[in-house]
Amino acid sequence: MKNNLTKALPKTYTQDQAFNASLEYFKNDDLAARVWLNKYALKDSEGNIYELTPNDMHRRIAKEIARVEQKYANPMSEEEVFDLIKNFKYIVPQGSPMAGIGNPYQIASLSNCFVIGNSGDSDSYGGIMKIDQEQVQLMKRRGGVGHDLSHIRPKGSGVKNSALTSTGIVPFMERYSNSTREVAQDGRRGALMLSVSINHPDSEDFINAKLEQGKVTGANVSVRIDDAFMRAVKNETDYTQKYPIFSSNPKTSKTIQAKDLWNKIVHNAWKSAEPGILFWDTIINESVPDCYADLGYKTVSTNPCGEIPLCPYDSCRLLAINLFSYVENPFTEKATFNFDLFKKHVAYAQRIMDNIIDLELEKIDAILQKIDADPELDEVKAVERNLWNNIKRKAEEGRRTGIGITAEGDMLAALGIQYGSEAGNAFSLEVHKTIAIEAYRASVHLAKERGAFTIFDADREKENPFIKRLKEADSKLYYEMLEYGRRNIALLTIAPTGTTSLMTQTTSGIEPVFLPVYKRRRKVNPGDKDVRVDFVDEVGDSWEEYVVFHHKFKQWMEVNGIDTTQNFSHEELDELVKKSPYYKATSNDVDWLSKVSMQGAIQKWVDHSISVTINLPNDVSEALVGELYLKAWEVGCKGVTVYRDGSRSGVLISNDDKKEEEASNTLTPFPIKRPQILEADVVRFQNNKDKWIAFIGLIDDKPYEIFTGLIDDEDGILIPRWVNNGLIIKNRNEDGTSRYDFQFKDKRGYKITIEGLSYKFNPEYWNYAKLISSTLRHGMPIDKIVDLINSLQLDTESINTWKNGVGRALKRYVADGTKAKGQTCANCNSDNLIYQEGCLTCKDCGSSKCG
Repeated sequence: MKNNLTKALPKTYTQDQAFNASLEYFKNDDLAARVWLNKYALKDSEGNIYELTPNDMHRRIAKEIARVEQKYANPMSEEEVFDLIKNFKYIVPQGSPMAGIGNPYQIASLSNCFVIGNSGDSDSYGGIMKIDQEQVQLMKRRGGVGHDLSHIRPKGSGVKNSALTSTGIVPFMERYSNSTREVAQDGRRGALMLSVSINHPDSEDFINAKLEQGKVTGANVSVRIDDAFMRAVKNETDYTQKYPIFSSNPKTSKTIQAKDLWNKIVHNAWKSAEPGILFWDTIINESVPDCYADLGYKTVSTNPCGEIPLCPYDSCRLLAINLFSYVENPFTEKATFNFDLFKKHVAYAQRIMDNIIDLELEKIDAILQKIDADPELDEVKAVERNLWNNIKRKAEEGRRTGIGITAEGDMLAALGIQYGSEAGNAFSLEVHKTIAIEAYRASVHLAKERGAFTIFDADREKENPFIKRLKEADSKLYYEMLEYGRRNIALLTIAPTGTTSLMTQTTSGIEPVFLPVYKRRRKVNPGDKDVRVDFVDEVGDSWEEYVVFHHKFKQWMEVNGIDTTQNFSHEELDELVKKSPYYKATSNDVDWLSKVSMQGAIQKWVDHSISVTINLPNDVSEALVGELYLKAWEVGCKGVTVYRDGSRSGVLISNDDKKEEEASNTLTPFPIKRPQILEADVVRFQNNKDKWIAFIGLIDDKPYEIFTGLIDDEDGILIPRWVNNGLIIKNRNEDGTSRYDFQFKDKRGYKITIEGLSYKFNPEYWNYAKLISSTLRHGMPIDKIVDLINSLQLDTESINTWKNGVGRALKRYVADGTKAKGQTCANCNSDNLIYQEGCLTCKDCGSSKCG
């Protein structure tokens, strides 16, 4: 019996086993292997790993999709599904579906995107708090969330409570942002989009809210702009803001110069890359789901990256098709795009997406069962239960999908077409038009086999511009849709594919290549064998330089007989790039107006939206940013975001940049005598299997001291999970020695004190903590302390793990926009790294590393 039980247990792998196997799978691509292992390999809460390579993950996903297929006619087999998704070659479920499908160890949603909101225009405190709770409940299940604030009454409006007047939108932006920062999703914070209509009287305050450093750092912000405002900008005329927005009988209204507010938006976007813009009339007019607005499908906001506009309580799952894999004979004169295979696979992708909706409904049922089994009172669980019931209803009724792409840049290069050229834009348009027609055709065929989404009504949709374009492009498809309906209310998107593109080893999403080739350095240590010294720095350290090729650029070299192991000089690399199809086709080369025009043309064939960022050099003018925004509206984009190199570090703290710079180079000591009582944050984190906790004493919201160690129940560190702050109180023992106690309030408001933090942790941790606290108290900048901690050479694995935890805890207090010195991006080797919400973010390629 014991042997039978042993056989039944799933096989587990060590971190090293899984990493080495996945490293071999990805052909020594260290970054791809680590991303897959950390984010998507099946593991439990104890850190046990159950998958050795992505082959195991793809087999897990294929089994589940094939299981759903058995419910319907003409089911696909597990092998058929596996052949489509294996090796990230053709069809790639993104993010939550990849991590969650067939995962028995995590009760989480398969949806990547959610939007929430109150019915009607309720802006009561109860309604605002309900949204706050719903946001947190979704984020803990791995979802990104968006919601709109246009229903909140403007600042100074009368209210019937003790405050008498409303505080306006901005304080609630902070509330929702802080809630996002508190939620951890397997080592990452949740993602939030906040939007507001330009018609709202507080929209300027909303636009300015993120300019002050440290404010609203847990959210992306976008402004919903209507056509009337854009016409007023072009014509330099007045525009009237109202509350409620667009009301024929408003409680509040004011007339503004549209151009003045537009210039503010443009300036802030130039300065800090936010706000983004949502061209709201274009979104609503083009939206197929909004044909059912009176049935609950009125679009109110978007997900955090803007590619999925949604109604309240709807959600969407994402999948990418790897465009590079449909190029036959890539990088040769015989290169062609296999449209026949591509069309076939688009249909399979839509079918797989529809199956994933069934799997999501099972996940939601599991979440609801978990809620019912939780020991809290029903009144505590009511909001969460109602939230998931609402989401389930929308998923069942509308069956929304999110088919997108990756590798657009590599596809064009493999065909010998320059990205951003007239020919490149024309070919991309043909590809995306094909996706739209074939995905909709597949949804119609699925409706014939499985039934249409329950509220389908062809008459409601007949004047929709997107549906009209489908009718013009393929009348047979349109009339089939009239006869059988459609399985899914909306189908298409173009999302960012950061980690997906790392694993497909291609360019990201619709974007061009960032850099086809660059050089990196590795330090040469005494005694290293088979190395050469290419560079000696100012302190005498030796370095070996090596070349990193973009994967498909390397493939181009191999096709053309170029030795990829050669030690090229910078000049030789430049000459290589000039000969390649990536020449003048990088993110820094592409003409910005051409990219906007390309986005607008492709948007006509994407029923949701497109997430794309226009990267600009540092020296561009505000006028150019305004020109790009205006062009985006004119060509039919649904939204647009610009990023000017270095703009994040330009976030304002004061109006005097020079004083700010001088102040940053001056130590500002805290009080010499430690106050008896300090406010404190509680930060939890996990390193491998070990769970850690940090108590960070604060003065003026700045770290003053830190106590960090393992959470060890036997030693009495029993802090409830919901406790995120409290007080650190300095007291004395009977023998006169000092101790530090932690005090918090329970849910009834009673004070609970844990005595002697210094006795609860390993003495070695405590000694290092005193050293780090001393540097904090003398005003050393937090980013410099993090650098100091990272540079410590410690003896044991446990103390190094502790060191990493302290660094992670303190990073969250580094001011957004602070440049990280002496570090390079693991993705593109740039040294242009800044701190953003406690994470190191590359300003060149956008990749982010937390922890």
